Amino acid sequence: MSSTSLPEALAARRYLSWHDLIRARHGGRVQKISVAAGFTCPNRDGSKGRGGCSFCNNQGFIPGYLRETGNDIELQINTGMGFLKRRYPETQRWLAYFQAYSNTYGEIEQLKAAYRQALVHPDISGLVIGTRPDCVPDELLDYLAELAQEYIIELEFGIESTTDAALARVNRGHDFACTTDAIRRAAARGLTVSGHLIFGLPGESRDEMLAGAARLSALPLNSLKLHQLQIVKGTQLANEWRKAPGSIPLLGGHEYLELLADFLELLRPDIAIQRVGSEVPPALRLAPDWSVRLSQLAPLLTETLVKRDSWQGKKWQENA
Repeated sequence: MSSTSLPEALAARRYLSWHDLIRARHGGRVQKISVAAGFTCPNRDGSKGRGGCSFCNNQGFIPGYLRETGNDIELQINTGMGFLKRRYPETQRWLAYFQAYSNTYGEIEQLKAAYRQALVHPDISGLVIGTRPDCVPDELLDYLAELAQEYIIELEFGIESTTDAALARVNRGHDFACTTDAIRRAAARGLTVSGHLIFGLPGESRDEMLAGAARLSALPLNSLKLHQLQIVKGTQLANEWRKAPGSIPLLGGHEYLELLADFLELLRPDIAIQRVGSEVPPALRLAPDWSVRLSQLAPLLTETLVKRDSWQGKKWQENA
């Protein structure tokens, strides 16, 4: 059945906010602290390919302190917490966010050791583990399910697209069937599962992006991060864009807001939204050059949905 009236849970923003849910659940802000454990990816080390995803330059989102602390996880946590406490003094709980590259890709004992280094920190309540769907063997999922009995554990998959042609175009190294399988296996163990999606990848039409809402709604996802494609220095996509800018059409700010609103209307209403955009540091970003800042995107999205008299899940149909 499709929704006919605005659900109470969505009233404030017109979409289900992960931050609002977490605040209600834990009595205040829960803040992630990025850590880097020195892992890599199977399409970087040669097991599946070389060069990584064509859009990826991890320097675009890694905090500056990670460039100064090496792989010392305790030092990273302490340094990051010192910075973030000044910015978010109301934080109630802290999570270690294994963000860079694929943080379930490695020998099982190596992975366990990295996670334990974060969890022994007295102020850390759990882990957010960013990874790829082709790097989650059952043995590791079983271990994470054990940790989830005591800690907050969130497994964040780089979905990027539900369209196989787009995944192949950006050298992702797996298809959407792989993503579906990984999400289902993780959720079957009771793990909290989130996903990261990029709008505007080459090889994917607007209709295909919107069709992704139904595909993702059919999966046991708890939350999503929604980002626009940016051309980042030091990537293969940047090289392609310099040679032929027209080969990679980029979304304008207004166009992106309209696409987000269309997508959310089709998305299951209980999938929480963690982010609605991204912002690469200007020194690394080649395009697009928006006048809209990241902090403005969420309010503008709500404004767009209000003008439409719309909300997340308005056009979603169960069992569609």
